[in-house]
Amino acid sequence: MTTFLNYCVVVAEYLRLITLSDLVDIVILSFILYKCINLLQWTNAAKVAKVLLIMVACMWVSYQLSLDAINFLLSKAMELGLLALVILFQPEIRRFFEQVGSSGRPSLIRRFFRDDTPGNEVERAIAETVEAYREMADNKVGALMVFERDVKLDNVISSGTAFQSTVNSELLKNLFYNKAPLHDGAVIVRRGKIVAAGCMLPMSDSMSLSKDLGMRHRAGLGMSERSDAVVAVVSEETGAISIMLRGTLRRHLSLVTLDRVLRNELLPRQEETQGGRASRALAFWQGRAQHRGK
Repeated sequence: MTTFLNYCVVVAEYLRLITLSDLVDIVILSFILYKCINLLQWTNAAKVAKVLLIMVACMWVSYQLSLDAINFLLSKAMELGLLALVILFQPEIRRFFEQVGSSGRPSLIRRFFRDDTPGNEVERAIAETVEAYREMADNKVGALMVFERDVKLDNVISSGTAFQSTVNSELLKNLFYNKAPLHDGAVIVRRGKIVAAGCMLPMSDSMSLSKDLGMRHRAGLGMSERSDAVVAVVSEETGAISIMLRGTLRRHLSLVTLDRVLRNELLPRQEETQGGRASRALAFWQGRAQHRGK
């Protein structure tokens, strides 16, 4: 009990020494760390950061237990690892400084403070995608679309044919028509606009993927494992609609579920008002009625 009281007295003495500038300093640092963790959460760098944290923890444990040989090896591995990271992430580091030093409002700063809100282009892109997927699912036309978010997909975009177009259901059906030259690749959508088609995606190494799923599903899952993108697939064999997100696969989705998932992931929550939901539901069922009447 005496030890605890002494500890409380020491803590109280330290608290008396804290000034207003110290509190401001703590708040700013906490905010920066919190935002950095959020930025890393769904990027490729997150896995690297986890490995570094594990190595630092192992170094601390080995130091506390006086495991000199292990501590020496880990410290050398950290030194070489940091040098390797600078080489491996050289394009990302260069892009970071270009964004920080560029004029205007860099996208990095917009993402950091999260004050950017997608406009009507994203909402229209979702509606056009759902409409196109409705017909392609009925006709069993294979489709693979990737909706980019915070993690930039420049390498994937460069593997396909550059586009600058709004998302249109008729355009999507033409791109994925089985005799079209770009139908085997993926369409990349960035902030509501098609920026590339016929793109090659990294394949998933997952051994748990069902054998009845083809290359589109494996490519879509691989893309979702390596980025925070939302991937939507139509199966050429069954016409089933699937969504890949954060390395997970959801199959046999209805059009209503597809619309809801895309809106939840690509649009800010505050834009999901009751009136907007009601009007979208009415438009969807009107489209279904027109389709049945054909």
